[in-house]
Amino acid sequence: MTPICFALLKRGLLVFAVVGATVSTLAANAVSAAVSIEGKVEVVAKPVSAAAVTLWWAGPGPAEQLAQTKTDNDGRFTLSADTAISDKGVFYVTSVGGEGPATAEQSPGDALQLIAILGAKPPSQVTINEGTTIASVWTAAQFLKQQQLAGHALGLKIAAGNVPNLVNLQTGALGPVIQDPLNSSQTPTLARFNTLSILLSGCAQSQANCQKLFAAATPPGGSAPDNTLAAAQNIARYPWHNAQALFALLDDFYPVPEGKHWRNTPVIPYLNFAPSAWTLSLVYSGGGLNSLGGIAIDREGNMWADDNFLVGAQSTIFAGFGGGLSKLAPNGKPLSPMTTGYRGGGIDGPGFGIAISADNKVWATSLAGKNISVFDLTGKPLSPESGYDLGGKLGAMQGIIVTPNGDVWALDNGRDQIVHLPGGDASKGRILGATDNGKTVDSALKFKAPFHLAIDQQDRIWVTNSGGDTVTRFPASDPGRAEQFKVGFAPRAIAIDSRGNAWVANTVGHPTTREKLAFIEAKLKAKAEGHKKGMTEEQQAAREWIDLYEIITRFPGGTVSWLAPDGKTRGTFDGDKSIIGAWGIAIDGNDNVWVANSTGRSISHLCGVRTDTCPPGFKTGQAISPKSGYIGGLQIVTDVAVDPAGNVWVANNWDRPDEGFKQTPDEALSTRFGGNGAVVFFGLAAPVKTPLIGPVKPPFGMGKL
Repeated sequence: MTPICFALLKRGLLVFAVVGATVSTLAANAVSAAVSIEGKVEVVAKPVSAAAVTLWWAGPGPAEQLAQTKTDNDGRFTLSADTAISDKGVFYVTSVGGEGPATAEQSPGDALQLIAILGAKPPSQVTINEGTTIASVWTAAQFLKQQQLAGHALGLKIAAGNVPNLVNLQTGALGPVIQDPLNSSQTPTLARFNTLSILLSGCAQSQANCQKLFAAATPPGGSAPDNTLAAAQNIARYPWHNAQALFALLDDFYPVPEGKHWRNTPVIPYLNFAPSAWTLSLVYSGGGLNSLGGIAIDREGNMWADDNFLVGAQSTIFAGFGGGLSKLAPNGKPLSPMTTGYRGGGIDGPGFGIAISADNKVWATSLAGKNISVFDLTGKPLSPESGYDLGGKLGAMQGIIVTPNGDVWALDNGRDQIVHLPGGDASKGRILGATDNGKTVDSALKFKAPFHLAIDQQDRIWVTNSGGDTVTRFPASDPGRAEQFKVGFAPRAIAIDSRGNAWVANTVGHPTTREKLAFIEAKLKAKAEGHKKGMTEEQQAAREWIDLYEIITRFPGGTVSWLAPDGKTRGTFDGDKSIIGAWGIAIDGNDNVWVANSTGRSISHLCGVRTDTCPPGFKTGQAISPKSGYIGGLQIVTDVAVDPAGNVWVANNWDRPDEGFKQTPDEALSTRFGGNGAVVFFGLAAPVKTPLIGPVKPPFGMGKL
């Protein structure tokens, strides 16, 4: 939104009927309504009296104070305002100071600050406590600074929409999603969330505790915070920093009583072991999600995913029941059919290929279907039942992109060729790089199991060759002028940053031992021998997946290659050994690099070319995330994507390959080959504009890269 448009939306004088209320302006064309909120402020499950509670409206500009009051002796308050309901922002409430469980001498005073983000339509009953603070700070980490919440409308909407998944805004207790079977006992998220709440509650009990918390929550190269809200923000933005020191505060705030086994904390469970980082992630499922390959974010922040397999099917690497497409709302709510996802249009076992165009079409490629499909944003197929297969000349398809001019480019991984649909028109489709007995037929293009692709600012297409150790680059207008550049072995995803640099995820990486090189060479030779023995394309593909898995599990590793716009390698990085089986790669709004580590079951965060956006002292390619990477709810993963709120989405692809690689799996585990759900890490990255068409861009209204 431009400043002029926002100024027009904010016209109109608003009068607020509450003690201490301020005059503000909001959207003149919005619906006038009375907002009334009753609530309470609590810490350690005890009321906080005499706390200053403020109702705010947050949008693209500075937050607007709507009403203010103080809590009574029971910690209760009422806020009301005649205001304008706008879809360009969200409501939130803050609490400052007050008298809580601490004695008068030990009261933290204004150091105790809490928050609850309420969304565009606030509930009538609200509890403000440690839990609402943690949920609000983590989901809105990219938009919140002290008490000021501001950002573009979509980002704020996404952040507010995820708060209720973590906490019940009415009661202040845990939300439903963080307690569901996928997120309670299957991940450390619930215990991390509670532990963070416990750390804030410790400050409410004494000034000495506050000072310990603030010291541990001091950001890299910065000064110590002076209140709990700022402390929480520092932890959310730098979750890897002082992780063990923060955990150690449990012994100071809530030591285990003599003769007892557990701490007397206000909530349970809590962490028993120090975390590698204080990230919060949730697993979202449903909508047909199973064995996710590629993922993409649309203009509304919805996540779309390729499903390798159908939910509930007994799929194996040799006989997979192909899945369709899934769509989740930004808060994880399934929008596609629960079991089947969206089907039709030729979709059958899509892999890594998914892209969303500027005209709101979802393009996907299929491994089993050997074709290209297209859907609208409602999930209606626009391609024929056979998909677009260019006369049956396509093999197992992988990567696909839509360029800024509307062209569609897709990769035929099985037959070493590339497909071009000018303007997305399949009737004008052509195949480039086609081969006959291993020899290129029609151009200088040479591919070796092409997997993923990207377009840079100079309209050049970059293609990874997963069957070797190169990327191919050519002008989109002149594919015959192709060049090849060396990277690591088995390159998978590729992404272009705002400066035109290419970042490549090398699944096998750069072998440093003779044993590993010999093993890789043996697997490549086995591929050639397989062709001689007359294996079908499907049989050969299955064997190649098994071979790759053997390589990256027997010799864990992986790298990221940084190629400058001129194609020269500027660096090779292993994320301080955290990159294991690198697969997906994404660039965020700060040009930082995010890597999905397939068999590492983690994601790595690398400092990009704009080192001014990295923590102090970090260099390009250096891992910001810990040596374990960021973990939580991840299985064997493939793709990674950043949304307009700065959430990092990751695709769970495989769960039990030990069963999926069998001709006949164990019956009890026969539906467990495919990975379960998408994992969302809240507020970790700088937001980006979606859908991603060409190189990364910031969301509308958040300035330039």
